[in-house]
Amino acid sequence: MLDKPRNRKVAAALAFAGAVAPIGAGLHKFYVGQPLWGILYLLLSMTPIPRVASAIEGVWYLTQGADEFDLKFNEGVVSTVKVVSSTESVDPGQISAVADAVRQLDQLRADGLISEYEFEQKRRQLLDRIT
Repeated sequence: MLDKPRNRKVAAALAFAGAVAPIGAGLHKFYVGQPLWGILYLLLSMTPIPRVASAIEGVWYLTQGADEFDLKFNEGVVSTVKVVSSTESVDPGQISAVADAVRQLDQLRADGLISEYEFEQKRRQLLDRIT
C-alpha cells in the first residue's frame, strides 16, 4: 500500500513522457498501480501503440476531476472517515433512512443507471447527513 496518494498531474506527466520517449512508455501505469499494463507497454515500446495510448491517457488524466481520479486510482489510500464522538447523539431513524437511500443508490449503480463516480458522490453526501 502506498503511503501517499497518487497525483493525477504526476500521472499525466509520466504518460506524456511515455508518449514522447519510447523508453518511458508505461511508467504512468506503474505509478497508478497497474503493473501488468506497464509491462505490456514496455514490451510494445518499439511500436507506436503505447506512445499513442500514453498520450490519450495523459489527456484523460487531466480532463477528469481530482475526485474521479482518486476514486479510480487512490482507493483505500485516502480516507475521508468522520469519527463521531460519544457525546454526540445520532438519530437511529436518520441512520435507517440513509442506509435505505444508499441501498437504492447501489441498486441504480448495479442497473447501470448511474456511474460509479455519481454513486460515490451521492453516498458521501448521504453519509455526511448522519453527523
